Amino acid sequence: MNIPFLSFDEQHNPLREEILSVITRVYDSKWYVLGQQVEAFEAAYSSFSGTAHCVGVANGLDALVLSLRALGIGPGDEVLVPSNTYIATWLAVSHVGATCVPVEPDPFTYNIDSTRIEEAITPRTRAIIPVHLYGQACEMPAIMAVAQRHGLFVIEDNAQAQGATAHGRLAGSFGQANATSFYPGKNLGALGDAGAVTTNDEALAHKLQRLRNYGSMQKYYNEIIGYNSRLDELQAAVLLVKLRYLQQWTQQRQQIAAWYQQQLAGISGLQLPQTAVGSTHVYHLYVIRTAQRDALQQYLAAAGIATLIHYPIPPHLQLAYRSLGYQAGALPIAEELAATCLSLPLWPGMTEEHVGVVAAAIAKFFT
Repeated sequence: MNIPFLSFDEQHNPLREEILSVITRVYDSKWYVLGQQVEAFEAAYSSFSGTAHCVGVANGLDALVLSLRALGIGPGDEVLVPSNTYIATWLAVSHVGATCVPVEPDPFTYNIDSTRIEEAITPRTRAIIPVHLYGQACEMPAIMAVAQRHGLFVIEDNAQAQGATAHGRLAGSFGQANATSFYPGKNLGALGDAGAVTTNDEALAHKLQRLRNYGSMQKYYNEIIGYNSRLDELQAAVLLVKLRYLQQWTQQRQQIAAWYQQQLAGISGLQLPQTAVGSTHVYHLYVIRTAQRDALQQYLAAAGIATLIHYPIPPHLQLAYRSLGYQAGALPIAEELAATCLSLPLWPGMTEEHVGVVAAAIAKFFT
């Protein structure tokens, strides 16, 4: 049995007619940018996120950049970022001219270690960007407490964890601004690039609305220096349909992860994902760890099972950041995760039989 790393079939095939219908509706409306579909999706997603406002933008990186801009963060400022994250988190800080200050992760949850944040704060620190990595909510109450003590902004990167909670509160609702991505492979994915910022601050929401649209709320009247970063009507219409099914898909992801946990338990040399007390996990990815990662990936590929590595090179060792002067060994936990993590197939529609095939192959490799 060949098992792909990701399949959209069970999500997209049942919704084909519904999605084509709303695409046709937008086509026939002859209004394609910042119209009724964007407004409707923003209202629905802010409600889903437990926030007062949602501002749709072009993609997840722009959501982070505009959040930083809206909060006035720029050259001379420092922003605390996870050492273990997709590089977009760091790129956003660089795009506004601020400096990334990495904080190591908890080696069991893979999220930023809240107990390490305070020691990284300097007089130049302005913000923290916790990333809810792989679908698990960070320990947000602890992070918010540190931010409050030091007068720092918090910008959540919620691209992988829509619907996850920390101590009963939704990820993407804690920070002053909270960025998310609707890239097609996300738990809530568009049919192209798309993103959004959620916030409970009305003034900040209005600033974000201007920033995304050339600094303008009224055509040809530009109040600030802005960007062209707008969620378009077609993607908003598709997301509005898919949002209604997100809870169902999340439950499937959690069930698949539970099957993995059960069937992979007790294999020597294999570390399974762990969830922090008080947090929930929506399993954008199911990530295991082993010192034999590369050999295991090759073995599974030969058995027809596709896997991916998230992420093989941590940001501080990327060529893009060589000017920061980090050498191998500078951030050992992030580097160890990069060398040992492997993401297994997980997508709505996977069956217990699929999981059993993957688990049996992994068990066979280790025996």
